[in-house]
Amino acid sequence: MQFSPIRTAIIVIVAVLGILLTIPSFLPKDVLDGLPLPFKQTVVLGLDLQGGSHLLLQVNRESIITERIKSLRRDVRSKLANENGIGNLITTGPDSITVELTDPTQKAAAITAVQTLQNNVSSTFGVGGVPELAFSETTDGKIVVSLTPEGITERMASLVAQSMEVIRNRVDEVGTTEPTIQRQGQDRVLVQVPGFEDSSRLKDLIAKTARLTFHLVHPSMTAAQAQAQGIPSGYFILPSADGGEELLNENVELGGEALTNAQPGFDQQTSRSVVSFQFDTRGAITFGEITSKNVGKRFAIVLDNQVITAPVIQQPITGGSGQISGNFTAQSSSDLAVLLRAGALPATLDVVEERSVGPSLGADSIRAGITAGAVASVLVLTFMVVAYGLFGLFANVALLLNIVLILGSLSALGATLTLPGIAGIVLTIGVAVDANVLIYERMREEQRAGKSILASLDAGFHRAWGTIIDSHLTQLIAAIVLYFLGSGPIQGFAVTLALGILTSLFTAYTVTRFFISIWYRVRRPKTLKIQHFRFIPDGTKIDFMKMSRTAIILSVVLTVLAVGAAFFKGFNLGIDFVGGSAIEVQHTAEGDADPAKVRELLEPLGLGEVQVQSFGTTQDLLVRIQLQPGGDAEQQVAVQEVTKVLATESYEVRRTEAVSGTVSGELAFNGTLAVLVSLVAILLYVWFRFEWQFGLAAVTTTAHDVIMTVGLFSVTGLEFNLSSIAAVLTLVGLSLNETVVISDRVRENLRKYKKMTVPEIINLSINQTIVRTSLTQFTVLLALFPLVFFGGESIRGFTIAMTFGSIFGMYSSVFIGGPILIYFGLKPRGEAEEAKEAKAKADRRADGAAV
Repeated sequence: MQFSPIRTAIIVIVAVLGILLTIPSFLPKDVLDGLPLPFKQTVVLGLDLQGGSHLLLQVNRESIITERIKSLRRDVRSKLANENGIGNLITTGPDSITVELTDPTQKAAAITAVQTLQNNVSSTFGVGGVPELAFSETTDGKIVVSLTPEGITERMASLVAQSMEVIRNRVDEVGTTEPTIQRQGQDRVLVQVPGFEDSSRLKDLIAKTARLTFHLVHPSMTAAQAQAQGIPSGYFILPSADGGEELLNENVELGGEALTNAQPGFDQQTSRSVVSFQFDTRGAITFGEITSKNVGKRFAIVLDNQVITAPVIQQPITGGSGQISGNFTAQSSSDLAVLLRAGALPATLDVVEERSVGPSLGADSIRAGITAGAVASVLVLTFMVVAYGLFGLFANVALLLNIVLILGSLSALGATLTLPGIAGIVLTIGVAVDANVLIYERMREEQRAGKSILASLDAGFHRAWGTIIDSHLTQLIAAIVLYFLGSGPIQGFAVTLALGILTSLFTAYTVTRFFISIWYRVRRPKTLKIQHFRFIPDGTKIDFMKMSRTAIILSVVLTVLAVGAAFFKGFNLGIDFVGGSAIEVQHTAEGDADPAKVRELLEPLGLGEVQVQSFGTTQDLLVRIQLQPGGDAEQQVAVQEVTKVLATESYEVRRTEAVSGTVSGELAFNGTLAVLVSLVAILLYVWFRFEWQFGLAAVTTTAHDVIMTVGLFSVTGLEFNLSSIAAVLTLVGLSLNETVVISDRVRENLRKYKKMTVPEIINLSINQTIVRTSLTQFTVLLALFPLVFFGGESIRGFTIAMTFGSIFGMYSSVFIGGPILIYFGLKPRGEAEEAKEAKAKADRRADGAAV
């Protein structure tokens, strides 16, 4: 119980640093700007708390191949015909071109010429490269040039990096603050823009390729004539903005990369919005030469494979500027100017996941999180004082410091705080005092064993430390798995939960010990009264192993029912797992929202299965639309149609989510994988720390709790989504918390009571720890219940599942884990050692007989 000045200084420094890092998050921006740089960092609010848009974009592999084949066709034609005078006829395949020579005797020269087009694409790691082209011949003498799979993959990787820069430029042009643009995997880009709630406009801004090209129109043949008579070589047909089609020369006369500026404008003669552009010096010269040579011909301006306009060149344009006219509004012309200034995306990006949150919903989420946190804090702090008096006050000071350190750590890391993240902090409030309860109960136990006050205090910390480490690390394993295999707000929950676990190790042990040591030196008490209230009296002798037979039968029945419900009834799967769209709306006029009327309004849209259900207050509704057959484009059209119809009936859109079938399948796989990985990791850890019987018992009881919780979703019809996976993984840690404490006591008693049978030792261990487990479970529920009632509708299923699972976790730890240990052949240390020694003697006798 002695504290050195160094340890005291560490506690003071950590506490002061945590406070200094936390305070900036609560200061207004003008005050924050005047602070030193290290203390300007604040907690970043997630999109669900401040509103904004979230897009997950994926590079379209087919578009890359198509564009590369087009350019390869032009390069091969130029290399053969223009540079070497070799006549050829080129046909295009999905990922290759086939060259037929007019003079087969020139094949060797043609192959040599074409092979000079070989290009090594830089690898993902920036060293070396892989060949992009493969050359072969057909049996009838044709030359085939194809793209290699490795080359396509490497080109995609490099295009993602280029796309991120273009996206960043476009978002910066709009003037939003603190956008998040991250690479995900090999072919995806995550874009999060706080405060920008119009996800449709954001998608148009950053997902549109905006590739601007200039082409000459065929001088004498229309698109309709070409379709009837055959498209001439070197030409192709594109749709135009006015609904028609144009026959264009496939040669790009000039590209948008030559632009230096683009600004929205207004044409005084036509009274229409236009976009004026300016070329760089080289582009201006080229543009002047093209217009000089083609006076009287039509010149098409093409944007993303659509002809915006195709005017006749009246005279040479040598000023290096021009304008694009079309059916623009003021906003669309401004957005097009942004796209042109920022540059074209090097590849087509598909939106595979889209989420947006309005600011009003974000404000409601903050209020819900703060309310739940405040209620949970008051309940837990009050209970600790009622249960432990002065020692409870010491634990409360450590708990408050723990919350400060979590917020300070989030600020220092620049981490994003989401609504599930707030739930993680609230859950930490209940879990963090677990270590204090364990220490205090150990102190009481040591005192009842006859030790002095000082020895009891010291032993309480030392003897409980190993158990605290084990119980916290099992929860940390689940949090780590959740972070790496989760996504979005769920990762925010994993971060706060992991930080809470780590900081509670410091506060619950070191800080509490610091206060108790000061108290002891000042007071020098003659008696020690730690606990003032308990649910279960000391010295119970309940025969849990006898009761466990009935409990196991009950669990088997419930397990069969849970599995049966999952198999026959299934789950109410959220769009995270099945794809589709979810739109949360609020009725802004007088009166409650009417789900039946909304269904009638949406039925004529022909969107397939549309679910309308109450969500939260009587004015809120959740509209779910099935995955549309046309893909993302049709999905977005469906969301826009629903939004437009509901706006006529005074419904305000507060949140939208759209998930493609590709992403939903990945999320389902990753969620299942996360649960399995966490179970295996915990099995290995418990096996390493205890014995294999304990590891299998821990995984069995945890799997039992997971099945019960998953069955809850099936039976009740609660929506099963990513938050549900987070609840199950959190439950894995909470369930093991009790199991590890009991296992630790069983292991200790196995060494201590070598003549007792295993059932007697298990009964004794559970009775010795039941006071602690009941108190800990109660504090966890004190934190979870406010989340259920005040945390908001969006995480209600998540918190209900954790509450239900934590109760079953205590039940399984007490009634299921013990019999499993007996079934797997756990023996007292005396018997185990005798058996091991007898086996060694038998082996030695066998070796002697063999000799």
